[in-house]
Order: sequence, then structure tokens, then C-alpha cells
Amino acid sequence: MVLSMPCRASGPGDAGAAADAALIARGAYLAKLADCAGCHTNAPTGKPREPSPPFAGGLPMGSPFGTIYTSNITPDPVYGIGRYTYDDFERAVRSGIAPGGERLYPAMPYPSFSKIGDDDLHALYAYFMHGVKPVATPAPKTKLPFPFNQRWALAIWDELFAPHERFDPRTDRSAQWNRGAYLVQALGHCGACHTPRGPAYEERGFNDGDPLYLTGGTNDHWFAPNLTGDPDSGLGALSEGDIAAFLQHGHGAGLSAFGSMVEVIEDSGQYMTDDDRQAIAAYLKTLPPREKSGHVDTDPSRNRATVDVLRTGSIEYPGAGVYNAFCARCHKADGRGVAGKYPRLAGNPAVVAPHATSLIRLLIDGGRSAETVDGPQPHRMPSFAGKLSDTEMARVLTFIRNAWGNEARPVAPREVKKMRAALHR
Repeated sequence: MVLSMPCRASGPGDAGAAADAALIARGAYLAKLADCAGCHTNAPTGKPREPSPPFAGGLPMGSPFGTIYTSNITPDPVYGIGRYTYDDFERAVRSGIAPGGERLYPAMPYPSFSKIGDDDLHALYAYFMHGVKPVATPAPKTKLPFPFNQRWALAIWDELFAPHERFDPRTDRSAQWNRGAYLVQALGHCGACHTPRGPAYEERGFNDGDPLYLTGGTNDHWFAPNLTGDPDSGLGALSEGDIAAFLQHGHGAGLSAFGSMVEVIEDSGQYMTDDDRQAIAAYLKTLPPREKSGHVDTDPSRNRATVDVLRTGSIEYPGAGVYNAFCARCHKADGRGVAGKYPRLAGNPAVVAPHATSLIRLLIDGGRSAETVDGPQPHRMPSFAGKLSDTEMARVLTFIRNAWGNEARPVAPREVKKMRAALHR
């Protein structure tokens, strides 16, 4: 089989090989920007810190319609994409159509990847064909119930909901802004998690001109927070430096990555260049406040009042006792946590988000912070599934969402019960 190698330099063989190596290296970096490993590499095999084969697929992804397994995208000719021509690769990445016409489920973010530029797509193809080790292992087949197993219907979905335009730089914006917008909208596909979805699992926007773009979305029982300029539940109170630091190490402004964002930091954010992280931060900081939720009162007296409640054990706040017993050791009585170790809860955008989904899941399942090169030592939050009842979890989360100046809707025990059932905990 002959695989096309676009953009090969002319001249002596060693010059051509150097050009190919540079193209593959560029593709490797772009694959990190796109976090391809995050979805196409399964969970560790069971041995400490031993990952599954890179890009061999098999990662189960939760969706409203059932579990979708990611595919093997190594260059293995039987179980991977080794027989893909560049045109096959381009059509799969940008249009969600595999060779033979099989439609890919939109868990593959091809509506965002349609914006990837030609040069970048050629580099990605070179990397996956020549820079990735083939893995001769089939990924599990996705078997959704009827009618979601009828892939032909995805052609209609695509026609109704999926854009097919390349990224178009804005002439009224700086080169840095356009770079950040391209990374967020295309390669980074941030909207796949941080944009709400409609009843057909369609993203409700694909760029900053869409009013719901990056205003927060729920995926696999995690609520990805609002990334617009809302000062309470969004990024309005964070600086560009805070955002760039968060992308590099999963910590910034006293906040800590959680859930699937931990893998994004580990597989993607920490490997970005400083310029790219700064470009993303600069772009995000230009997004106007949208879909405001909750409120954070920064008056110091509000924080002192909560500290007094925790000190006196006031029975008027039933969740305070649970917080004192299980949470205060790490997150502290003033809710400010410990920088680089335990996130602050006071004024945390995720705490006053419209949905407490992530908070409930963290209490039930526990979680961990990101492990990065030169970053803070990772720490783990334990699961409280066997220690706290549904009512106790609801009470402590209601307390947290309304302490230290936080103002957000309470959490009901039925929400916790529903999450336990979904997680089988």
C-alpha cells in the first residue's frame, strides 16, 4: 500500500526526510492540542501508571443514548486507520464519515474539527500514519439500542446541525486573538463539553457569535462550567494569567481541574506552548458574560459569618456539621482551600454553577487533581458514597453553595439519589 505524504520537500533524500520528520513532529503537537489521546486511549490497564496502548481506542464514553466506544486510530491496517488515504482521513475528521460511508457518532467532535486548516490536517495525517505505533487490537463495537443504532439517520443529523466551514480569521482582531479562537473552536473543540446540547445531542453553538457557545454543558454526569465572562459562574473574575496557569497545571486562582478536565490538562494543556496557552486565555477573556448563574458576594463579612457558623456549630445550618466533619480539613473553614493542593470553595465558579452535577459526582465518586510536569503534587479527594447519605450530601452541598458569599440554588436529596443510580454507587 502506498500512503500519500503531502508537503514533502523536494531535493536530496536527507532534506526530504528532515521535512517529513518536521511534519510528523508538528502533527504530534497538533494531536496534543486536539487531545486525541484523551478519547482514543483507554483507561490504564490496572498496573500503577501503566497506560493502555496509545490511540488504540476502546474508551467507553457515556451519552444520553448509550455507551459509545472510541475507535482504534493507530496505523494498523486491519484494526486501525492504516489503509486510510489522506482523503479518507480528511473526510472522517472533518465530516464524520469513515471509508465505506459509515457515519460516525457526534461523540467524535467533527463539527469542530471541520474548522481545522488544510496544513494542520496534513500534519496530523503524517503523524498518525508515520509517528504512531500500530496496535493490532480491535476496539469494542458500539452497540446502541434502536433507533440510535441506525447510522444512516446521522446524515440527516449532520445536515441539520453540523457546520462544515474552515476557521475564518477576523480581520478586526489580533493575530493572538485569532490563534486563540482557532484553538478553542477547532483543534481544542472546547464547545464539545462546555456548550449545552439540544435534544438531538447537537451543540447549541460553535463560535463566539452564538449566544449559548461555551456557556456550560453536561456530559457523562459532569457539568463543564461556563467559559464566558460571567463574573460569578464563568471566567470573569479570573485573569489571563490565571487561565494560562490552569491550562498548564490544572491549578489557577485557587481553582483545580476535576473530572474529565484532568485528562485534558494531562494529555493536552501541559504540552501547549506558552504562546498557545496565552492565546487561548486572551480569546476567552474577550467573551462577554452570558447565561449568568448564581452569585458571589465578595464582602469579607460574608466569609466571616460562615466561619462563625462553623465555629459555633449552629443548628440553623444542618450542612455545616457535615462540612466540619468531612470537608474543612482540606477546604478550610474560610472556604479558601490550599493553593496548589485543595481548591477554594468560596467564590468558585463551579460551586455556584446552575447545576450541581459535578459537585454531586465528586462527593459520590471522589476525584483527583492533575499530574503534570513541574506542576503541584497531585492530590485525591476520597469518595463519600459509603459515608454520607443522600440527605447528608444534599445538605452539605446546599451549605457550600450558599456559604462565604456564595449564592446558588439548593441541592435536593433526589438529585443525589438519581446520580447514585446513574453511577451505580
